[in-house]
Amino acid sequence: MTAQILFKEDLGERRYDLDWVRIGAFMLLIFYHVGMYYVTWDWHVKSPHASHDIEPLMMLTSPWRLSLLFLVSGVATGYLLARQGTRSFLGQRSTRLLIPLAFGMLVIVPPQSYLEVVEKLGYPGSYAEFFRLYITGFHGFCRGTDCLIMPTWNHLWFVAYLWVYTLVLYAAVRLAPPIIPWLRRFAERHLAGLGILVWPVAYLCVIRFGLAPRFPSTHALAGDWYNHAMYFGVFLLGFSLAGTRAPWATLNRARWLTLGLAALGWAFLSAYFSAYNDDAAIPPQALRLFGRVVYGTEQWLAIAAVVGFAHRHLTHDSAARRYLTTAIFPVYILHQTVIVVTAHAVKPSHLYPPVEGVLLVLVTVAACFLGYEVIRRVPLLRPVFGLERGACSAAPERTARGNAPVAQRVAPEHAVPQDIN
Repeated sequence: MTAQILFKEDLGERRYDLDWVRIGAFMLLIFYHVGMYYVTWDWHVKSPHASHDIEPLMMLTSPWRLSLLFLVSGVATGYLLARQGTRSFLGQRSTRLLIPLAFGMLVIVPPQSYLEVVEKLGYPGSYAEFFRLYITGFHGFCRGTDCLIMPTWNHLWFVAYLWVYTLVLYAAVRLAPPIIPWLRRFAERHLAGLGILVWPVAYLCVIRFGLAPRFPSTHALAGDWYNHAMYFGVFLLGFSLAGTRAPWATLNRARWLTLGLAALGWAFLSAYFSAYNDDAAIPPQALRLFGRVVYGTEQWLAIAAVVGFAHRHLTHDSAARRYLTTAIFPVYILHQTVIVVTAHAVKPSHLYPPVEGVLLVLVTVAACFLGYEVIRRVPLLRPVFGLERGACSAAPERTARGNAPVAQRVAPEHAVPQDIN
């Protein structure tokens, strides 16, 4: 039997619940990145009112939302590979991910970097002058040893990581075809019942202890070993769960338990980071170690709660789902640049921060969806935003698909207190 035939399989009906999870997770990024403007964590531009006030709210999703996207992308990859087989899979995924990544780095991201050096370094040049430096790899925008590496991918790092993980998985599948049925059998047998809760928690806690203190998050691809262990781990888990039934049923049944425990974990982490947000405040070693356990546990239990509730309540199709499933990737590509540009533009108005924050959210949502309406109608723009060539209608899709999305610099983009060291 050829590999091409081996990889063709029926994984069942489309997972509408995971479509909704993917849509929600990407929409959360708009609120999260608006929040990044107002907290003390390093980011591209900052509000003069930045403080610790809303950091506990940011911690509601910070530990797990990107892992959730990689999990959903892993499931989607399983469905795509089952439908397409290996012959065209890698080429199609590369087209849908690498073209938007390259376009984003050359067109969408540079305004973020320009306004960053304007605000942080007082750069006096025009955007045209900056762009010439950007595309030639100028490395002179530095504060101490922290230098902006250009070209960069900023929020589009997820696209690069997803493509690399897809490539690694594809190579493994081609070299060892039986790996797919083995992963599915393993998931069905060992990740049913408590296994779907215990083993991911154990894995995330182990890498939290072993890798997080040594490899801080950079989103620079090279050397980002803690993030790779975490994100590729959940991506592979999602791929293994595609088409299984018992693990999803357990997540459904345990949704209230996992939600409650995740809320307790969030409360602890919020209190911990509030108490030790000053570099001079050093937590006791025992508390630090306990914090790592709580962080790894909360990561998975929050994901389990989200997926469990979605599996229970979001299994329906609708015109809204079909529209948003297609729209959300272009919206993702656009959103952070819209936030940065808008925040910089309204800063001289000195608006009351809550009013300004709501305005940033509304402008970003409106601009991104208006942008999508233009993009889907222009054939030349569709592929550079990850859309299929052809008709602009948001037609139903046949399989669950997780199109997802550098600060090749040690990025400020998610410089949040992820590590309890």
